[in-house]
Amino acid sequence: MVHLAFPVVRLADTVVSEIENQILDGALRPGDRIPSERKLAEDFGVSRPSIREAIQKLVAKGLLVTRHGGGTTVTDKLDAPFMDPWQDMLKDHPMLHSDILEFREMLEGQAAALAALRATDVDMARIDKAFTALDEAYANKNLDESIAADVAFHQAIAEASHNVLIGHLTASLMRVIHDHVTNNLKHSHTHPAKWEQLRSQHRAIWKAIKANKADKASVAAKEHSGYIRESIEHNALDEHRRVSALRRASSN
Repeated sequence: MVHLAFPVVRLADTVVSEIENQILDGALRPGDRIPSERKLAEDFGVSRPSIREAIQKLVAKGLLVTRHGGGTTVTDKLDAPFMDPWQDMLKDHPMLHSDILEFREMLEGQAAALAALRATDVDMARIDKAFTALDEAYANKNLDESIAADVAFHQAIAEASHNVLIGHLTASLMRVIHDHVTNNLKHSHTHPAKWEQLRSQHRAIWKAIKANKADKASVAAKEHSGYIRESIEHNALDEHRRVSALRRASSN
């Protein structure tokens, strides 16, 4: 008789896998502090030594960071490889702005399409909540709340796509272009027609996802991102002309 040897799965490895899944799903985000050993032991139904071993393994993998007196947090290095070089290059190469915004257009179009097909009831409730907060912020013309709600709405859609890379890339991308998007919203805030246009675009994306219309959701998201790209490029051109005019005036 042949005896098969099955690998023994350690409790710590099971905990490692579960925490990794939470990071991949976005339940634990970069910078989030993980619960205490006692709380994790209760949640997973294992001993504290097993939790301690799991945390040590995740720290060794670079997914968690332990700081003296600061607890244990999820690393931000998952985003850093994408963010850091692009943020630096954007400062010196303005022509990259259009390329990155064009990439956002493709990414958000696919995210919206997948969300329309894959969003669970829990995902949809989160998208509904994010849209309501965004729509109210636009209705009240509250700029600061609109900026935060805008990011939350698009991130909720990205995570509802149930594609890990889309979720993480969207979060990273929004941080890279945060200043450009913020400046564009500030500009639109002073132009009622543009402000309402953005508001109606968000509603169109939301409605298409709720109706499980992948094609419509993709088109609505791409039209929204394309509109923002054109607005940012137009604003940059206006600023360039303004600076050029001032330079000429000062030389006369």
